[in-house]
Amino acid sequence: MKVIFNKTEAYTARIQLTGVAFSYDRVPVFNGLDLQIAPTSLTVVVGANGCGKSTLLDLIAGVRRPDRGHVHVSVTDVAYAVQRSRAGDNFPLTAAEAVMMGCWRRLGLLRRPSGADHAVVEHWITELGLADIRDRTLGELSGGQRQRVLLAQALTQEAPLLLLDEPTTGLDAVSGELVITHLRRLADTGTTVIAATHDTALNAAADHRIDIDGTTPH
Repeated sequence: MKVIFNKTEAYTARIQLTGVAFSYDRVPVFNGLDLQIAPTSLTVVVGANGCGKSTLLDLIAGVRRPDRGHVHVSVTDVAYAVQRSRAGDNFPLTAAEAVMMGCWRRLGLLRRPSGADHAVVEHWITELGLADIRDRTLGELSGGQRQRVLLAQALTQEAPLLLLDEPTTGLDAVSGELVITHLRRLADTGTTVIAATHDTALNAAADHRIDIDGTTPH
């Protein structure tokens, strides 16, 4: 693994992986991985399909635990937008309801959404161009539309750490550029953004890049 830092200023790592090993069915993905990721920046994770990009995000999010080693994340509020192919598309939810799910962590099971919660949801529905499809169910949406819904759901959480798995996959050029603009703005205003991607435009917009070498299936 090669980590390329495009910024030279000193930073305090918010995320640190030490001696991390992880395998799928005894096939190693990582073995002794040491990595620090800068806070309040946009970091992209790049590499061939199957090299471990999504696995790295899962480990940082706590979705998966390492076989050995330690993953330290100094915040507990983490928003994670997975690839649409990893999320169910057949839930009987509208796009707006799916975006509102981003508020559930801070709402809990009993409290109803406040005016502020609705305002955040409406903001991201508008910003990501979802207003015209807000009342359509997820199963009625195209792949790119569902990807934007998942991204809006994550952004609605307003978490200090935002993890994104291929956030621009399936988007047209205009929508992809809009998403990159928002991610760049979030990083510039204090959010730590980490995105696994094949998108050269997103790669170019990033502060840091993590190159994962290898083709281990995952």
